[in-house]
Amino acid sequence: MTDDTGVGTIRKVGVIGAGQMGNGIAHVCAAAGFEVKLNDISRERIESGLATINGNLARQVASGRITEETRQKALSLITVAPTLADLGDADLVIESAVENEEVKRKILRELCPLLKPEAILATNTSSISITRLAAATDRPERFIGIHFMNPVPVMELVELVRGIATEDSTFETARAFVERLGKTIAVSEDFPAFMVNRILLPMINEAIYTLYEGVGSVEAIDTAMRLGARHPMGPLELADFIGLDTCLSIMQVLYEGLADSKYRPCPLLVKYVEAGWLGRKTQRGFYDYRGEKPVPTR
Repeated sequence: MTDDTGVGTIRKVGVIGAGQMGNGIAHVCAAAGFEVKLNDISRERIESGLATINGNLARQVASGRITEETRQKALSLITVAPTLADLGDADLVIESAVENEEVKRKILRELCPLLKPEAILATNTSSISITRLAAATDRPERFIGIHFMNPVPVMELVELVRGIATEDSTFETARAFVERLGKTIAVSEDFPAFMVNRILLPMINEAIYTLYEGVGSVEAIDTAMRLGARHPMGPLELADFIGLDTCLSIMQVLYEGLADSKYRPCPLLVKYVEAGWLGRKTQRGFYDYRGEKPVPTR
């Protein structure tokens, strides 16, 4: 469906992935008045995502950012979608699965036959080629990157990324959708890691090299960047927040996609991921979160 300008009208949004990013996307879509269907590989994951959304909305009520009526309305607009087929009537589906290209391509291949022909497909990938992901679909001209920042309800920016085949109408519909969410748009070309992570992740990787080479401790490095560069969060603390597996995936995309040794993932980052120390989500990363307060692990 299109409006008088030819721009598509989005009413129903499907979100694939109820984790940290997916539940945040569902949250802001519902708060903006969109009907949302939330999907994941199990109902338990979806219910966990809904619980997070409820808690985050409650905090917004407590801080005076929204009313209780708004919270209840937003929750009423989100429904559980246990299967990809449940997303079949969506006008826009946003894939927000793990940052792994093969996983994303598999989801997109399975999803496409279930969607109506005019539906737009988007990916929340933070680094992977939009053009390559679009090639796994039956609608590359109706495929686009809509990269939200974490945490989605708080962060103002969204990167819009066109693939080589993305049509103007798809781009304009996506732009209108993001603007309705109250977000600010930065348009990026389809290069590895786009803009934010092209700049941010090498900084984090360099901080990990600084730790690896013994230049400073975890606390010293984070304190130096918080107080010396006025960053709200130190780079190692931020890495834990993002997820060390995601950080590694993005650095691998940069290293492989740009063929420049300056993007080589730090061996210490690889070691932490291999150990399953992925940051906050596993309770251990560059900090140990299992006690009353985080404690550096090195």
